[in-house]
Amino acid sequence: EEEEMDLEPLPFIVVIIDEMADLMMVAGKEIEATVQRLAQMARAAGIHMITATQRPSVDVITGTIKANFPTRISFQVTSKIDSRTILGEQGAEQLLGQGDMLYMAGGGRISRVHGAFVADNEVEKVVKFLKKQGMPQYIQDVTEGGEDEEATGHGESGAPVDDLYDEAVAIVGRDKRASTSYIQRKLQIGYNRAARIIEQMEEEGVVSAPSHAGKREVLIGDPGEGVKY
Repeated sequence: EEEEMDLEPLPFIVVIIDEMADLMMVAGKEIEATVQRLAQMARAAGIHMITATQRPSVDVITGTIKANFPTRISFQVTSKIDSRTILGEQGAEQLLGQGDMLYMAGGGRISRVHGAFVADNEVEKVVKFLKKQGMPQYIQDVTEGGEDEEATGHGESGAPVDDLYDEAVAIVGRDKRASTSYIQRKLQIGYNRAARIIEQMEEEGVVSAPSHAGKREVLIGDPGEGVKY
């Protein structure tokens, strides 16, 4: 508590989801919950969201997602239903296209505006200009293993065996949770080392392969159930 923290201003982060329909089709509930949390709390930390879709149906723009995006833009749509799904009222079906749009601010007031066409080469020029303003500051700890890289041996099959592998398996069997971040947090190790442990668990049948939502199923029991660790 007495340690002084070196505080420095961080840049704003903009999260852009280019096609929401594809994510909702693959993992609807997980995506909806994640988007809701970001939309509700991330703004205070300087993280902002832009979400787009070409299929404005209620199974893509759910009530939960819609409630957390007070500012909306609708281009020309095919029906009044699509317009109501996006803006809460009709009108977008009468737009002319080619950048013609309806803009709804946070208060619910709708204005008709026109978006300018930006060619690819113009976008590239802007990106090049921004890249010249400063060097990127990467967080090297994400990819560096450090001392963790050396803490491996070799098993009978010749495959690398981590010194903490047995402990990690015991944690997974006890807590019924298997993810790289969870192992990383429990064992206080780097991401790369935790990822290798999870991959080894998958190879040895301790956990399943990740589902479409990225979750793994624990295939072993508790340490007290006669399972050998």
